[in-house]
Amino acid sequence: MISLNPSYLSSFWSQPMVEVNLLIFMNLAGALVLGLLVGYERSYHGRAAGMRTYGIVCMASAALTVFCGYPGFWWGGSMHSAVPIDPSRVIQGIVTGVGFLGAGVIMKEGLNISGLTTAASIWASCAIGVLVGIGFFGAAILLTVLLVTLMMWGPKLEARLPSRRAMGVVLGFTPGFEPQESELKSTIKQWGYMVAEGSLSISASQHTTQWNFVMVALKSRPEPNSLFELSRQLREVDGVDSLQISHARN
Repeated sequence: MISLNPSYLSSFWSQPMVEVNLLIFMNLAGALVLGLLVGYERSYHGRAAGMRTYGIVCMASAALTVFCGYPGFWWGGSMHSAVPIDPSRVIQGIVTGVGFLGAGVIMKEGLNISGLTTAASIWASCAIGVLVGIGFFGAAILLTVLLVTLMMWGPKLEARLPSRRAMGVVLGFTPGFEPQESELKSTIKQWGYMVAEGSLSISASQHTTQWNFVMVALKSRPEPNSLFELSRQLREVDGVDSLQISHARN
């Protein structure tokens, strides 16, 4: 058993430990940048998982992987030889359990998905705890700062970058009216939108028909751009009796 004496505590901030933490810093920062790039591509195309989700997951994955390359520095380099178990197996169980916890906060309501970023941040907080538990305090602090910064400023960055908006639409038609898919798609295209491939679903009763689909903007600033204007124009489409419209992503 190691006593909490000043010599043992200072080993966590020795020059070799600081150098290892700096290397982990660069790994985390690089993973964050790459995750943001992939997330922006998804965000641009109106997908539910955007920059924050991909950035958090990529960064946390790096954190849970990179420390395995420095076993000699675990717990300040003082306890590795005395550990009778493989810590990576414990960490594997932690990550799996927290993954189920994160899945519980993801909610899907119609075409809207919420909770993805929260689930990713829960998983990332698991990585922070693992880094602290293994003794990489500097890397844990950096991961925390990067995570909080991304959560706070990620939405503002996404809002400034060009993206293609996606709307979930439910159209109910008047009894006896038979809508034409080609006409509806042509009308929507004139507004600068398109019906996403594979998103159209149709439900019908004896007298009425209802269409559910996602319409995606063909450019970053289509006209009409607001939900209010879109809802007004959709209500003016021939045969439309009822309408429900909302953003089709979190």
